[in-house]
Amino acid sequence: MNFNITVADASHFDYAETISTMIEAAAKARGTGISKRPPEYIRRKMSEGKAIIALQGKDVAGFCYVETWGHGKYIANSGLIVNEKYRQHGLATRIKKAAFKLSRKKFPDAKLFGITTSLAVMKINSDLGYKPVTFSELTTDEEFWNGCQSCPNYDILTRNNRKNCLCTAMLYDPHPKLSSQKQKNNRFNVRDHIKKYERWLRLKQHTFLKKRKKELVS
Repeated sequence: MNFNITVADASHFDYAETISTMIEAAAKARGTGISKRPPEYIRRKMSEGKAIIALQGKDVAGFCYVETWGHGKYIANSGLIVNEKYRQHGLATRIKKAAFKLSRKKFPDAKLFGITTSLAVMKINSDLGYKPVTFSELTTDEEFWNGCQSCPNYDILTRNNRKNCLCTAMLYDPHPKLSSQKQKNNRFNVRDHIKKYERWLRLKQHTFLKKRKKELVS
């Protein structure tokens, strides 16, 4: 299936309502994640040239946007969404790669990061060169962390003093301190440890949710 994947601009403003609804519906279906990005926020990303949109004819097939934190020192590719009608075509990977390329072009010296509960997104990030890190290696920008307040698991994040949550943090550093050979030898790839990683994610979710349930009962 052929998709038109491009940097969004003002000509795509009419799609903002649909994209906002798609992001919110997907977050509710997963039960995790940031649940709302209003249409005006989506339009602002488009006008700034910080969004990737995928179209199938006149339909929105997918979307992702770029956000800057810490005065441009950190970049996040967020709001990745694929229309249910166009899943199973590798579109998420193509959109993510386009957003990664856009981020590197606009902010070549910035660190790219993301937090997610999706193993599929972790696989894509891993292929792009991201590696799992602790939350302490991410931006300290309060505005970013305030954006987590709409997530149903925000209480877990705050209870752990923003050191851990159900999400996994991943980071791409364009200027790593290791030599290129050491980078190659030490590069982590989720796909290489997929079964082990799936078990770890289930255990992590079970531990945090069990602790939350116990606290609610007591």
